[in-house]
Amino acid sequence: MVVLGIESSCDETGAGLVENGRLLGHAVASSMDEHARFGGVVPEIAARAHVHAVGPVVRAALSDAGLGLRDVSAVAVTTGPGLSGALHVGVAAAKSYAYSLGVPLYGVHHLAGHVAADTLEHGPLPNPCVVLIVSGGHTSLLLVRDLARDPIIHLGDTLDDAAGECFDKAARVLGLPYPGGPAIDRAARDGDPRAIPFPRPMTGPRDDPYAFSFSGLKTAAARWAEHHPGGHVPDAAASLQEAIADVLTRKALAACREHGVRDLVVVGGVAANSRVRALAEERCAAAGIRLRVPPLRLCTDNGAMIAAVGDLLVRAGARPAPLDVSIDPSAPLERAILAPAA
Repeated sequence: MVVLGIESSCDETGAGLVENGRLLGHAVASSMDEHARFGGVVPEIAARAHVHAVGPVVRAALSDAGLGLRDVSAVAVTTGPGLSGALHVGVAAAKSYAYSLGVPLYGVHHLAGHVAADTLEHGPLPNPCVVLIVSGGHTSLLLVRDLARDPIIHLGDTLDDAAGECFDKAARVLGLPYPGGPAIDRAARDGDPRAIPFPRPMTGPRDDPYAFSFSGLKTAAARWAEHHPGGHVPDAAASLQEAIADVLTRKALAACREHGVRDLVVVGGVAANSRVRALAEERCAAAGIRLRVPPLRLCTDNGAMIAAVGDLLVRAGARPAPLDVSIDPSAPLERAILAPAA
């Protein structure tokens, strides 16, 4: 069963092909450069870019896999969460492929896709495992068992800005380009992570041990920039990055210890951050926790991760979605399958 996955929730148009847990081929087109001058993603621009890119990206993924459309046995697509117009483009394309090929269609939760991305590199997820999702709009700690069959248990979520949002907004006040995460990572290489004592939000004795809040950290970076015009930006970038990595890994390790879980999986776009990866490796090694992080190419949004969820659903015998399935731009993460048949 070859599963075609389509992802279009934000500014990347992705397609991937997975068979029995193995990535056969994938391709991604990004409209990031078109959004950069606005300092963030413009939904209308993203939707138009998806319209132009989805067909060529699917063809490129098939070419990468050495397959044709007739080799596709099922189609999986992100139906939420994400930008409404962007999601509609991917879902419309997926319906067209599924209907014309006469194959089942599966609606997939975008964040479950990030979790499944790791299986394409490291094999089936340990059962159970703690998963730390860190992306542009989401920061969550999850307890995951069977991704295709079981409910996903939320241990903690962000209360305001996610880690990726903090990177983007702090980069702007520091005069760094969009997207902020990679820009801060690059600038931090020449900085001192101990130079500025940025706060570690939600780490006090009375705070929720698994909840996240990065709005105050973003404000602290803005205040530093305001009071230190011409200050050493690499020091600010390194200090901010250290604060975020410290909070993320500290809470993730605490969740593993409390729930008796020996495996931590870190996924999402911010999992590509060099300091987050390094500190997670360091702390997991010290605690005897096995760490799994997808390769960089599978951390950011891509169609391979959606195909990976579809592949798991097919093998678990999940019911396909109806062809009139719609999107859910604010879908909560409860299960990997987002739109099962009624």
